Amino acid sequence: MSSEYIISEPTSMDKEILQHAVQELFNPDHVLRFPDASQIHFNEVQKLSLEYKNILKIDHLWDFSSLSKLELNNNTIEKIQGLDHLINLTWLNLSFNKIEKIEGLECVQKLEVLNLSNNKISVIENMDTLENLTHFFISNNLIGQLDNVLYLRKFKNLAAVNLFGNPFLNEGDYRFFIAAYFPKLMFLDSRILDQKTRKEASIKYHYVLEKMRLEELELHQADEARQRHEAELKLHRDAFVEFLNGSSLFKNMFKDDPKAQTLHCAPGVDSLIQTFEHQMGELCTQLFEMGLAEHKRRETEVKSFFSCQEKAVTDCQEKASQMLAKFNHEHKERTEEFQQLSDPEVRKVKIDHCNDEINRLCKNLMTLEFQLVSEMEEKIKTFDSSVSDMVRHFSETAQGMFSHCRHLEDDYYQKMQKVAAEILQTVAIDTRKEDLPDNVIMLFENRDAVMDALATAHDNHLLKINDRETQLTTGIRAWKEALIKGIQDEELKRNRTNISDIHRYMDNLREQLEELI
Repeated sequence: MSSEYIISEPTSMDKEILQHAVQELFNPDHVLRFPDASQIHFNEVQKLSLEYKNILKIDHLWDFSSLSKLELNNNTIEKIQGLDHLINLTWLNLSFNKIEKIEGLECVQKLEVLNLSNNKISVIENMDTLENLTHFFISNNLIGQLDNVLYLRKFKNLAAVNLFGNPFLNEGDYRFFIAAYFPKLMFLDSRILDQKTRKEASIKYHYVLEKMRLEELELHQADEARQRHEAELKLHRDAFVEFLNGSSLFKNMFKDDPKAQTLHCAPGVDSLIQTFEHQMGELCTQLFEMGLAEHKRRETEVKSFFSCQEKAVTDCQEKASQMLAKFNHEHKERTEEFQQLSDPEVRKVKIDHCNDEINRLCKNLMTLEFQLVSEMEEKIKTFDSSVSDMVRHFSETAQGMFSHCRHLEDDYYQKMQKVAAEILQTVAIDTRKEDLPDNVIMLFENRDAVMDALATAHDNHLLKINDRETQLTTGIRAWKEALIKGIQDEELKRNRTNISDIHRYMDNLREQLEELI
């Protein structure tokens, strides 16, 4: 294989190019492991150099999930794309290409070094997800506005920036501008930003910086408040009690009631509404607080299980490591002794003994793995039972509280019927009719319409209560089932991987032994 794979015509990245690039990375030791291109596992590759390949389009990188460094400089690439699966990428060099726009970087969130120098980029943009960025190089591009560089202020870990060779250099000495707006920046255009420059910059831009600092502080505080609110809502959702604190359920019951507002204007109704809302609010708050407490109990149980699981697996791995260390030491002595023997009969006896020891090691490792499987099955069974009890207790308690909510609604409905009957009588005999609002009089002139409205509202209120109860009970059950299934699936995957590793290791030992015959 030649040391270079040169392409003269512009081309897209294909499997053949990638295989050549990967093979060039391996030293002789690695070549023994991967004797030909067909045995190279792209998902294990951590570095890839594809410079000077005349590549036109970034493609076929979906298998390189472990890639941390990618060199694509000095090609003919026109668009940043095809990076969606490189979730572990920390270094990306796209300098000396034909790129006109920054894009396609949403999924490379671990990126620390980004080199876009010597392209045709006119705007710094579309980099919001690169929170870990420390080095950004965009020299010799077409950035026309110095203010556009302020986009980089969002990257709090930024230590080095290269900007030279862009049109905005005509705006004067931009070093003071950069030093003022990026106080933590250490290097600009490959030169250290010294204290003298920083001091002059802070004086020159003092008022602008103070105004910007206050604006950013307000934004930061607003963002923190938003994050706290989102975290709180997430906690409530995880506890299956979202929007159950206070009067949220009560207000939801009445919000789609078209005639509720008119009924509320009737004499005596307002006090009924306030009492009903207070009672519902107290009950829902009890359910809400109980839900958060139960969530905390479940979280503690889950953490305890995973801690026990990790300990069991670690203990098993330690025992397996001890077995392997002892075997490898003895196996090395046996093979060294075997190589010095010349008598075929004696050699055969030694080979048989070595194979017996390999089989014994395999049996011991398998026994250890099966013991772990049995232990984990018992732990999962116990954990399942414990969580099921918690879920059952929470569901039954919640159902009792929702039943109480329905009783409150029934009581409110009965009282509303009595109030409505009194108002209907007042409207019918024209007694104190002038004390009633016009819309109430219009509604209460038809007895059937009033009673139908109350009955419809009652049914709707009960439906809202029932729906919220169903949402809670089905949600908590689905969570429990998904949790247990996920644990079982991961345990099965771990077991199959371990068994496969044991067999592969045994096969490798036998192959090495065969080579010595």
